[in-house]
Amino acid sequence: MTPKWELVSLPRWEMTAYWIFSFSSHLYSFYQLHRFSKEHEVSLDREVQLERGFLIWGFKKDPTDFEWSFWNEWAWRSLLWSLIGHAVVSRLAGHFLPQFRLAVLTAYGVISACWLLGVQGLTLLMLHLSISLVVAQLRSPILSWFCTLLLLCTLNVTALQDLQRGWYTSEDQYYLLLFSTAVCSLRCISFSLESCWRPLNTGGPNHCSHLEEKGLKTLIFQFYKLTAYCFYHPLFYNGPIVTYRDFSEQMERPVCKVSVVYVLSGILRVFVWWCLAEFMIHFMYMHAIQSNETYLEMLPPWALGGLALALVQFFYVKYLVLFGAVSLLVRLDGLEPPRLPRCVSIMYSFTGMWR
Repeated sequence: MTPKWELVSLPRWEMTAYWIFSFSSHLYSFYQLHRFSKEHEVSLDREVQLERGFLIWGFKKDPTDFEWSFWNEWAWRSLLWSLIGHAVVSRLAGHFLPQFRLAVLTAYGVISACWLLGVQGLTLLMLHLSISLVVAQLRSPILSWFCTLLLLCTLNVTALQDLQRGWYTSEDQYYLLLFSTAVCSLRCISFSLESCWRPLNTGGPNHCSHLEEKGLKTLIFQFYKLTAYCFYHPLFYNGPIVTYRDFSEQMERPVCKVSVVYVLSGILRVFVWWCLAEFMIHFMYMHAIQSNETYLEMLPPWALGGLALALVQFFYVKYLVLFGAVSLLVRLDGLEPPRLPRCVSIMYSFTGMWR
């Protein structure tokens, strides 16, 4: 017989010792990486052009993490204000027009996308949605996957890239369209698979013209639901991804009242995470160092370990900010967002963090 193993908690003194050892080793390795960063600050500044720091006086800032710099710039430029606008519109619609709340949020999302991506960018997204919807009517998961992957492949066609870059005055605007299109494609596959798995409901008389009229109305209604799902503003640009089934079911529920304390505490948490991420790239130039093989060979063992720890911890904190801010808005709308990433230092596998 196979013996039954019982899980037993470690003694409290042993857990405390592990926590102290782990925390101390983290701090020491980060300190060694900080020393290395300051010693080579001049040469790093020449290579990657360190930015003038604003969070910590006397420190420069490592701007070479593209994702963090990109979303930070867009947040202060427009996204932060459009997200606040979404929260206000959602509250007003829920109070005065609860039966039309989804339509109001859809209109706000489409207008915001048009404002940031332009008419050409909005037209491109609507084209992707239309193609996905037409293929979804065939109710074939294989064809739906093939269509979505084919649409994603168009993002790498050089001629289309040059055309889309010509729509904008800066590279950042093109990348915003690129990210938005990629995330919309993920939502389209969720919608398409739900259409494939849902039983075909014909109903009504068998008269051909009546069926055609009903089919057209159904198609228009499906396009409206797909647009509402894909253009839901808090999740539009960078996720996280909520499946179409969860979105449609939860959006129909009445919105529960949320206390001001909950909102303020959520904002404070996101702000603390943002400050922590900014502190890390002011205190340690880990992204600039890891992009240069010469510096990697020069790193002492403790600093090299600190570099690895700093990179994964910054990745974790970065997505606490990016997903935490929009998850707060999603909860205010009565939806249940995916769980935030888990700290990598207390995990033995990356699987839980990605999920």
